[in-house]
Amino acid sequence: MDSASTEIVVDAGCFRLYKDGHIDRLSGMDRVPAGFDADTGVTSKDVVIDAATGVSVRLFLPEVRAADSGGDTITAAATKLPIAVFFHGGYFIVGSTGCPPHHRYMNSLAGNARVLAVSVDYRLAPEHPLPAAYDDSWAALNWAVSGAADPWLSEHGDLGRVFLAGGSAGGNIAHNMAIAAGLTGLRAAAAAQVRIEGVILLHPSFSGEVKLDTEAEEYRVSVQKRWAAIFPGAKGGLDDPRMNPMAAGAPSLRTLPCERMLVCAASEDPRRPRNWAYYEAVKSSGWGGDVEWFESEGKGHGFFVQDYGSREAVALMERVVGFIAG
Repeated sequence: MDSASTEIVVDAGCFRLYKDGHIDRLSGMDRVPAGFDADTGVTSKDVVIDAATGVSVRLFLPEVRAADSGGDTITAAATKLPIAVFFHGGYFIVGSTGCPPHHRYMNSLAGNARVLAVSVDYRLAPEHPLPAAYDDSWAALNWAVSGAADPWLSEHGDLGRVFLAGGSAGGNIAHNMAIAAGLTGLRAAAAAQVRIEGVILLHPSFSGEVKLDTEAEEYRVSVQKRWAAIFPGAKGGLDDPRMNPMAAGAPSLRTLPCERMLVCAASEDPRRPRNWAYYEAVKSSGWGGDVEWFESEGKGHGFFVQDYGSREAVALMERVVGFIAG
């Protein structure tokens, strides 16, 4: 047997990535169907947005309430909700919109924040090396804000209140989608009506070729190996701007098109030093928006998905809901 087929490059627990490029996914690939969630009153459905690639989204619509305003009843059909385009985590390698913990989180987010959530099912590496996930996410974002993508979005989505959000690798994607929107503008026919109000980064995955003072070198090296395997065309390794937004030559953070940003971290997450550095870089970039920091003490990476219902997860959800409410 070829040694490359047995040599493990990265063992992340939920997957093993081998030197020859093949992968064993050990968890994170279970799916639950879309449908009605009795706990939150949220209904979800899957929509394929590109038949050629198979890329799809899962839409989450909370119960649309009729409201009374000055004696005039506003019908459910007239009720507009903020649109939250969300990118799931999983190292760019595992996960999906139907992954049970992620699906549960999205139901909770849509129900608590009262947003029409668009969860993106981008293609996974290494079968589809980066930048496939970025390309798919860009296509999904433009689809979501097109104004005519799906009846749920056209009837209930408020293009004037769009949020980009993601956790872990999805937080990385959310940043890159915001930068792309700021640099090139959205392709959607309704782009002039679209206002990206906020960006929410939950434990985003960033790195760099040079170790930060408080960064664990062992963790940075593991990211380096994984990044090289899933993005062989990356420019400058970990200093590719898509992984290191502060690298020389990266697009200026002043180009962020949103008005507000929330960066969330966990004190025990090895990504925390990079999260803080990113927050500081945005704050000092000259960008005209407001950036906020929220840190969960004593918790590790992505706990809010797996440790659903814990005091810290509830606190983080409340912070996200408050941010969206403005």
